[in-house]
Formats: sequence, C-alpha cells, structure tokens
Amino acid sequence: MRPDTPAEHIAEAERLIRTATRYPEDQEPLLLQAAAHLELADARERASALYDRLLAGEPADPHLIKALQAANLWEYGHEPEARALIQGIRAASPADPAPWEVIAEALEAHDELAASEECFTQAATLLISEDAPLTPATTALLTGRHRVRRLLGLPHDDWDMVADTRHTGPIPLDELHDPKRIWALGSDDPAELRAEIARLRAELGDRRAALSRPFPVAILHWPQRELAELLTSYPTLAAEYPSHDAHLAQVEASLRALAASGTTNLGIVTASVPSYEAFAASEKTSPASPSLLPEYAATTLAARGKATPWPPPPNAPCWCTSTKPYSECHGA
Repeated sequence: MRPDTPAEHIAEAERLIRTATRYPEDQEPLLLQAAAHLELADARERASALYDRLLAGEPADPHLIKALQAANLWEYGHEPEARALIQGIRAASPADPAPWEVIAEALEAHDELAASEECFTQAATLLISEDAPLTPATTALLTGRHRVRRLLGLPHDDWDMVADTRHTGPIPLDELHDPKRIWALGSDDPAELRAEIARLRAELGDRRAALSRPFPVAILHWPQRELAELLTSYPTLAAEYPSHDAHLAQVEASLRALAASGTTNLGIVTASVPSYEAFAASEKTSPASPSLLPEYAATTLAARGKATPWPPPPNAPCWCTSTKPYSECHGA
C-alpha cells in the first residue's frame, strides 16, 4: 500500500534513506523520493537537510534539487532563501524544463503570479524554438504559463494558442484554468463540486499521459557479468534467463516483434544488480520475483532517461557490447 499518513510517509522516507546508503550509485533519485515523502509528512526541515546533503556532493541535476529546495523552504517560512535560490536558477538558465516548472509553480502557489508568468515565459523563450521542437516537458511549461496568464486575466498570445492546440483532454484549457474554479472549491453545491472533480480528473489524466510519452518501450539487457551475479543471488530467475546468449537473442527478437507490430520509440536499458535490488526495496517486493523485471526496466531505467534507442545504425557498435557492427552482430 502507498503511504497515506504522516507517520507512513516518514517511515517510507527513512527506508529510502537506508537504501540510498547501501546503493550510493542510486543515491540521488532515492534521496529525492525520501525528501518528497518528508514534505508530505510536513517534516520540511528534514527534507531541506536531504536537499542540502545532495547539493554538497556532485548531483546529476543540481538545478532541479535547488528548485525543490526553494519550494520547500518557502513553505516553512524561509522566503528570502527561497527567492535567492529561484533568482540563481533563473540566472543559470538551465536547459531542463523541470526546474523551471518547479520554481514557476512555487511562485504561483504564493500568489506571485506576475513573477510566475515571467518565469514560465523565460523558460519557454529559452527552451522552445524551431531547432528545439515541443516535447511533453516543454508543453507542460506552456500549459502552466497558460494557467497563470488566465489567472492574471491576460489575453491569449501565440504560445497560449499552442498550449490550447496541444491540449487533448475533453475539457478545454480555458475552462480548466478558469479562475472561477477557485470559488467552486469552496462551494456547498454538490453539482459544482462534481463538475470540479471532473475537471481535476481530466487535468490529472493529461499530466499522466504527458509523463508517459517521453519514455520509450524499453527491453531489459543484462551484461554477462551482471546476469551471472543476478542468477547467483536469485536462482529462481534462471527460468527467465537460461543463458546469456539466449538472453541476448531474446532481447533482439522482442524488439523486432514490437517493431513489426507497429510499436515505435523502442529502446534498450542496461541493468545492474545493485540498481535492481534498490528498485525492489522501493517497491517492497523480492528481487526474485520475475514480474518485477519489466517494471524495473520501465520505471527505474527508461523513466530516468537511461534507454538507448533501438535499432542502432547498421555500422554502429551492436547494443550487446560485442564491439561488432550491429549489421554483423544481432542486426544480421
């Protein structure tokens, strides 16, 4: 079951912190999850300490961590520090949409609507161009910008029109972002509340769909050494992997079958035993469970941008790391 109460969120955070200590190579995503649980439990000072711990090292995504730290600090009375972090992020102009969205929404949450709109606009100007077409992440920036501009009562501009065009939900963005929705949330009228619930469900569905689009359909690849370690630790998985050569052949066959069925955006993710064990711990499931393998491929590896597109070019090295060209190896 997912954590629900503050005590459950704190227990989950502590479990993730222990797991991060065991698997330092996965420390950053594990500690970010732990900090999120601490924020949900309103243990914001502890969450802030985790963000500081990550920033004291060499994190892969320092701007995102600083953005999350800023949003967290502002929530428990450290507005000057939060503003300083936000200004630093804007000055650094990160190329990743995620920190922009976090700081713009933090400003929005504290009624700094004009500053939020400026932040969304700065991000859109930086990240969206003819050479950098829209992605689900940058579309989310335009959607947030549309929402804030609607609250400010500003007229639609070109980017608002793009946000409207990209929106595929059953309820138009103008209605989803109608300021009157705020009044509906405080209404005693059941009909108004039901309508607001329908709008929120539609918005949540759109966000989930946007989050799922960037990730490829990924097949798990175990290097020979990692597969040997996996089967030594969890012999029950031998039925899934009778031999390393058979495993490699199955990876290629699965990808070809998916391609033949019309599936696009295919990829391969390379697994490691420590990362797999950390994922199993986060899911409270035994690593010996075969059903966990596809979830690990999609949730931990593909979702973190660790998938290699398939197929590689014919003359490029084969994905199996044999050093042979793909056309002379598994692409033959």
